[in-house]
Amino acid sequence: MNPRLGVLLKIFAALCATLMLACVKGLNGAVPTGEVIFFRSFIALFPLLIWLKVQGNVLENLKTRNLFGHFIRGFSGTGGMYFNYLALVYISLADATALSYAAPLFTVMMAAMLLKERVRVSRWVAVVVGLSGILIMLSSSLAASGGVLAGSASSATASLGVAFALIAALCTATSNVQIRFLNGIEKPGAIVFYFSVMTTLIGLATAFFGWVKPTGLQLLLLVGCGLFGGLAQILVTLSLRYADASLLAPFDYTTLVWSMLIGYLFLNSLPGSTTIFGASIVALAGIFAVWRENRQRKLAMVSSTP
Repeated sequence: MNPRLGVLLKIFAALCATLMLACVKGLNGAVPTGEVIFFRSFIALFPLLIWLKVQGNVLENLKTRNLFGHFIRGFSGTGGMYFNYLALVYISLADATALSYAAPLFTVMMAAMLLKERVRVSRWVAVVVGLSGILIMLSSSLAASGGVLAGSASSATASLGVAFALIAALCTATSNVQIRFLNGIEKPGAIVFYFSVMTTLIGLATAFFGWVKPTGLQLLLLVGCGLFGGLAQILVTLSLRYADASLLAPFDYTTLVWSMLIGYLFLNSLPGSTTIFGASIVALAGIFAVWRENRQRKLAMVSSTP
């Protein structure tokens, strides 16, 4: 184990994931969402297959015993991707990133209901506090200029973007619950590979519904979306080799920092104060939950030591 390297890989994974979304945002809705999903997933297969080859026997890594489970993961994950990309058409990169933090909260609730996981009180407290952060982000009374629901002529489209972002978070939570189930019986490479194949096929199926021929810049952004998406998946998997998931979890929230930086430098946008405040509450709730889990685990180990 090398926790420092694991954290570094996780931070770079967050950067790659944010750059992927920045590429989507740069398209400004000019390319149909299904076409974007196809390029994102198809291009991502190349770095993924190279990585699997480096790991050893590719076919061995891709063996599966639960193809139906991959279908559920694929459709829910595609839904998360689809609605997240739609949200980026209507709201800023930082706003969409902040609202995506609802996904872990939804995951806790769904894991308790569907997987019958035992959820401690500290996690439920984190969920309630986190949801309050989401409500603050959606609060029109506190929204600042340029925020999610700033009072302007574009407030209706911004509200639509918010709705898409929350639906994306719900789909992502469903996908996360399915990944938890698959992790017990499938190899990480197989989970990522079958997801990429499924989203590629689903995206390709939309080719008859108004695909456009991308310009040179749009093609570059589409390829970048796929490469950064594939790298993000690989880096997340590698980070878990060197550090515990509980240590790495808080660094998911570095995506907000990256999205603000990229938005300011390349997209000429910054989140409103409401978004930053609400996202900070959600992030702190998540970090508290991880800290509390680690503390209780250590206390349990100490008490069980003779």
